[in-house]
Amino acid sequence: MKSIETKTYTVHFNTKGYTALNNYIENSKFSKIFILVDTNTHEKCLAKFMAQLETKIAIEVIEIDAGEQHKTIDTCVGVWNALSDLGADRKSLMLNLGGGVVTDLGGFVACTFKRGIKYINIPTSLLAMVDASVGGKTGVDLGALKNQVGVISSGDMVIIDTSYLDTLPQNQMKSGLAEMLKHGLIVDKAYFDKLINLSQLTLNDLDVLIHESVEIKKNIVTKDPFEQNERKHLNFGHTLGHAIESYFLSHPEKEELLHGEAIAIGMILECFISAEILNLPKQDLDYITKALNNIYIPVKIETSDYDAIIEFLKYDKKNEHGNINFVLLDTIGKPKIDCLVDNELIVQSFEYYRGS
Repeated sequence: MKSIETKTYTVHFNTKGYTALNNYIENSKFSKIFILVDTNTHEKCLAKFMAQLETKIAIEVIEIDAGEQHKTIDTCVGVWNALSDLGADRKSLMLNLGGGVVTDLGGFVACTFKRGIKYINIPTSLLAMVDASVGGKTGVDLGALKNQVGVISSGDMVIIDTSYLDTLPQNQMKSGLAEMLKHGLIVDKAYFDKLINLSQLTLNDLDVLIHESVEIKKNIVTKDPFEQNERKHLNFGHTLGHAIESYFLSHPEKEELLHGEAIAIGMILECFISAEILNLPKQDLDYITKALNNIYIPVKIETSDYDAIIEFLKYDKKNEHGNINFVLLDTIGKPKIDCLVDNELIVQSFEYYRGS
């Protein structure tokens, strides 16, 4: 699988990634190497990863608790303290081995420890492979509010080894698939069509599709690294999706949703809004809704939930001057940024989802 070059780092795939990593370590004269894992990747991925390392440099492992609820500043403080206690200096290297929580939080910790140490992401979930580990966004949540604190700063490389997906449960695979489906909706209908025919896909197909998804995101991020224009396209489905994810995370009686599960709902809602505002063709709306509902089990959203979810919208990072800015679709593959949507239409979108 061909590596993907960006302006500041390279995404390597499978065995080529470990060759690149070992060469990088050998040539960089690091003082120490720190591997950040969570409780899941410590158990399921660490031994396999360590077996690929060819270095005599001292290695320390730092473990955090698994789960979005631990993607916090408090967890960062624990990792910063561990780095300090274990003798990390500015010539240390941090390897983030895990899903999106580990790569987001680990990147942020590395960018801020001693004003910045080198780091590399080794994503182990599908979501992290196609989204979280690529593009340089790092950071943590603020309570239930997603990704409110962070910086844009790319690591020195990304290593995507799809064999780690063997350890992933089906719901986590579907969570990552949502971001790939989004890439299809904002860039290429043919790619979306391939993804929804899951029964026809082999593991080799998945490798190719992951590579294509990373290429799509890379192309967008390269043109607009600091999200002033085109990179906002990647937020399609996320304005309402993040609000729903935050609401379910904070509600004591709701079952927490995975990121992709919430984004799938957000994409249906925002496709409905697109049809109302931008005249997204009805056949496209129906096609997308049916496709997503065939993959993701519909989630029960009560009318009593609407106002609280809408309240979360004010924390969206795309907001400017008090306006809530949506990314909507003119057609599949043609997104439009900075669309204003009133609350009445948002409520109608919830009603549409409930009836779909």
